[in-house]
Amino acid sequence: MDEKASGYWSATIGLLTKILIVWFLVSFGAGILFADALNGIHLGGYPLGFWFAHQGAIYIFIALIFFYAKKMGDIDQKFDVHED
Repeated sequence: MDEKASGYWSATIGLLTKILIVWFLVSFGAGILFADALNGIHLGGYPLGFWFAHQGAIYIFIALIFFYAKKMGDIDQKFDVHED
């Protein structure tokens, strides 16, 4: 049982790490650090860096919530800790 629990938490922490990296890159990276470079590209008439800082990051965050829910369901199924 210890090996199964260890594998479950390892998979969970791995998923959370990947999601937090994407979250950081989108919010801090695209919205602040790389905004000047992204502002050369326009989306809907607005500079891309501005768009990420004000709207794009929200869309990515919502997508991450659905991605997390789906992947956690898959991990729960794999380790047989799911709820029916």
